[in-house]
Amino acid sequence: MNTNLAALNHSCRCITLDADLLWRKIESRLGTGINSGDIIELIKQQRPHLFSNTAVFMTASDVAQMTELIRAIEATTQTTVYRNEVLKWAAPIAQRAPAAKGVFVSYDFHLSNSGPKLIEINTNAGGALLNVVLAGAQRACCEEAAKSNMMATNPRALEETLIDMFRAEWKAEHGDAPLHSIAIVDDEPAQQYLYPEFRLFQSLFQRHGLQCHIIDARALRFENGQLLHDGQTIDLVYNRLTDFTFAEPTHAALRDAYTAGAAVITPHPHAHALYADKRNLVLLTDAKFVASLPIAEPLQQRLRQDIPLTRKLTPEQAEEFWQTRNQWFFKPAMGYGSRAAYRGDKVTKRVFSEIIAGNYVAQQLVPPAERVIEFDSTTTMLKFDVRAYAYGDQLQLLAARLYQGQTTNFRTAGGGFAPVFWR
Repeated sequence: MNTNLAALNHSCRCITLDADLLWRKIESRLGTGINSGDIIELIKQQRPHLFSNTAVFMTASDVAQMTELIRAIEATTQTTVYRNEVLKWAAPIAQRAPAAKGVFVSYDFHLSNSGPKLIEINTNAGGALLNVVLAGAQRACCEEAAKSNMMATNPRALEETLIDMFRAEWKAEHGDAPLHSIAIVDDEPAQQYLYPEFRLFQSLFQRHGLQCHIIDARALRFENGQLLHDGQTIDLVYNRLTDFTFAEPTHAALRDAYTAGAAVITPHPHAHALYADKRNLVLLTDAKFVASLPIAEPLQQRLRQDIPLTRKLTPEQAEEFWQTRNQWFFKPAMGYGSRAAYRGDKVTKRVFSEIIAGNYVAQQLVPPAERVIEFDSTTTMLKFDVRAYAYGDQLQLLAARLYQGQTTNFRTAGGGFAPVFWR
């Protein structure tokens, strides 16, 4: 991120969100079939820090660099040498490779003086549709914002892109056969923090002629070779579970349906194994391994430059990592949502002993960039990361997450999702 844009993030106190317009946008998306007032009140009362009132600035060259890294990683995941390596530590269920790619792969970046650095990859990333709606409620409140670009300048067109993605997942498995029904599946979905997004997706699918139900995973059944809910066949599951290998007993129906290829489940265990296991980053930052990849040299260069060094933690290296802990961020290999992740300079000896005994990686610390905000008549500085949503090698949407603390949390006053402006 260049100095001018960094200065803008530190000095511009723009409030770009038109909150009244945001609620109208949500109401219009939910339509008459869903009680939009309940969802809006749920956000206001129980999720007040879901949306930030400002935007984050970055450069067009940063966006280009992110896009090229996504291309590099996607090309890598298609190679036999990479797949053979990452599947060595993947669960047995992840060995099956469906034709469907997996929706909503996200690449999370910190912005640095030498450009964006990839912190992690996720395969069931939430927030994309929320950010599409959020983008439609922005206003240019200063000259710098007015001169900037934003990816979701046409939210309706981006919604079509998301629908096309789900249809592509179905077509990859079933060709031209019609897609009729979609289930959005999670554990106790109504209790999930991003439940409002589930409702937005349900409405979006229904507007495009698809039956859609939001279903607790425990209510699914696998019988006679079909995945069922209340006796009705489910064609496609939009999977929001964080049990990435369907290992829990309550997910047996999904596990059996996936193993049998009885329903299109997206994202799926194979996608998680290819993209989101943190041990994969050890490979992607191993210079010798990267040099062995049958991908173009410019793509190899992106891998070498844009991913912080990541190493597997072992008990034999405990003393080395303890002595240099301030240089590292410790993450569980199968973790998600920053759970049980620790900045090295904040970790205690007791927690470090648990980390060493667990299945962890150490990633070279790249501090997040910061954004000044105005909230409740108070000026404060928040950290932020940038999430790039992609399907295959195509960047779909950029969004920022503002927060305080070690990791993103949606609990920070003035924080939450924010659009990304660039120029």
